[in-house]
Amino acid sequence: MTDHLLLGIDTGGTYTDAVLFSETEGVVAKAKALTTRHDLSVGIAGAVDAVLEQAKVPAGAISLVSLSTTLATNALVEGQGGRAGLVMIGFGPEDLKRDGLQEALGSDPVIFLPGGHNVHGGETPLDMTALDEALPQLSAQVSSFAVAGYFAVRNPAHEQRVRDRIRDVSHLPVTCSHELSSKLGGPRRALTTLLNARLVSMIDRLIGACEGFLQQRGIDVPMMVVRGDGALISAAEARLRPIETILSGPAASLVGARHLTGLDNAVVSDIGGTTTDVAVLDQGRPRLDGEGAVVGGFRTMVEAVAMRTFGLGGDSEVRINDRGLQARIDLGPRRFLPLSLAAFQHADAVISVLERQLRTAHGGRHDGRFAVRTGLPDHLASGLQPQEQALYERIGAVPVALESLLTSTLQKATLDRLVARGLVHICGLTPSDAMHVLGRQDQWNATAARLGAELAARVKDGSGKPIASSAEALSDMIVARLTRQSAEVILSSCLAEDGAAIDPAVSLAVDRALKREPGIVAFSLSLDRPLVGLGASAPVYYPAIADMLGAESRIPPEAGVANAVGAVVGQVRASVTVFVTVPEEGIFIVNGAGPSSRFLDEGAAFASARARAQMAALTSARSNGADEPAVMMREEIDAPDIEGSRKLVEARFTAIASGRPRVAHG
Repeated sequence: MTDHLLLGIDTGGTYTDAVLFSETEGVVAKAKALTTRHDLSVGIAGAVDAVLEQAKVPAGAISLVSLSTTLATNALVEGQGGRAGLVMIGFGPEDLKRDGLQEALGSDPVIFLPGGHNVHGGETPLDMTALDEALPQLSAQVSSFAVAGYFAVRNPAHEQRVRDRIRDVSHLPVTCSHELSSKLGGPRRALTTLLNARLVSMIDRLIGACEGFLQQRGIDVPMMVVRGDGALISAAEARLRPIETILSGPAASLVGARHLTGLDNAVVSDIGGTTTDVAVLDQGRPRLDGEGAVVGGFRTMVEAVAMRTFGLGGDSEVRINDRGLQARIDLGPRRFLPLSLAAFQHADAVISVLERQLRTAHGGRHDGRFAVRTGLPDHLASGLQPQEQALYERIGAVPVALESLLTSTLQKATLDRLVARGLVHICGLTPSDAMHVLGRQDQWNATAARLGAELAARVKDGSGKPIASSAEALSDMIVARLTRQSAEVILSSCLAEDGAAIDPAVSLAVDRALKREPGIVAFSLSLDRPLVGLGASAPVYYPAIADMLGAESRIPPEAGVANAVGAVVGQVRASVTVFVTVPEEGIFIVNGAGPSSRFLDEGAAFASARARAQMAALTSARSNGADEPAVMMREEIDAPDIEGSRKLVEARFTAIASGRPRVAHG
């Protein structure tokens, strides 16, 4: 039998990564291309064509494609997404005030319908009059619908009837809350369903871009998407439930980290250009956020990795605070375009300005800084204020020095707004530039990095002395700061996991331990598990960070493409819970994974619930693309002894089916 080649793709905010993976040989080829936001298929094509070329294999050799992405997370964080109509069954307007639902809804329309069920699955009659009156007009104003019914997790019949009516009239995508979560808590389930409906068109675009590219290359194989808990789902399911792909990228990097290192217990820290993500691997599985993932300030009901994200990366802004007697350097949270990268693309425009600024006797406020358009298409720059439009027109595809662009203090705030909208990059000194000066990175233009560092080293501190004696000395200070800030964010994540309320950035004891300062009392700290460093720049930063934290450092050779590896080595996993409740003595109601059933015998009710959960989990795992799923059962029975006799309150039977995804047999 020939070895199957699996293609992993990770579409991030900056780069799209591709990996060709063989189950016997591991990573066969890897490549990166810039993510092209105006048309995602361009970046996907760039990365995939490069790995096929590198491996010298035809497209037909691929037997599975799997995708991880941060696009859904970024969209929710940035408040983007389509307009959705929310239909609430059995709820009233006061329910919008709970769990941030009103805030999330914003100006999107909502319809309240009489109906819903009780905890045992009994119904209040459903009345769809208000829906029928509103639908013809609403269908033209929204791009999708979200439907949430009272106790729909116990009986989804009303949600299903409303969904079918909306589909018949509008032909738009509809998400029902019972399809996303089996947990109680109507308003938060409604919020999760609403966010899901908003993301449908965006994830549809990403999957469509990927499918379109694969079709052009004649690759006709199963396609999977990574879920926020690290498991895989079929592309068709991801289109229906895109909310499950929030935190897909970080989850894939954890799965990749475990596969690449073989470690069951580790702290995993992934450094990118913009952010550092920190999470914990426990007994071979990512720790999940028990309360549900928080994205863009909203707590959802989506099971996802417990991941903490910090605005600290290789391209973070270097901020110099020169007011004290000794200057202080801080990094982030804003991302800059490194001077070395800007000059790699536009050497003449950048280097000539930096050389001229160095020749002047006194430094200027905006020395070493430029502005350049990000390359987003024009229609995304619509709705600018007149002063924003005027400044935007003076910025082009070639970096322009801030000293000549900004003529007043007010214009600085205008520029910051253009940056916040993703239309303009500021180019300036970053840790990546410092690494070029020190000779530890060499992929871009080291001359521009050195000139930028020399300019920044001239800045005087409160005592009137330059903050550094040379470009090298300043670069050492920047890298030391990145090491220390990284150690602090990793520590704060681990302390939070331990439930310890200590802020490492302000704790004097932590400061002494990290600096290893001598004293009668010697403070030290260490992690109880290895630190796995991921990200393209992990090999240059993480050995020193692990050393500071007293941890063993593990940086796999494929650290730069761990997400794409995680996308192909994951498992399909489906979980279904069925409940047994007792509305009155001697009557047992089985709810979940189908219509309610009534039993007069507890044993028969339990057997039915077990069989129902198993069957539904297996069916779900297979529809999600699992090949030969295996099932594990978990049972929780609440039956306290009351006055000497056992009284059943509720029993929960959870079946978890998991297996590797199906592959195409060429």
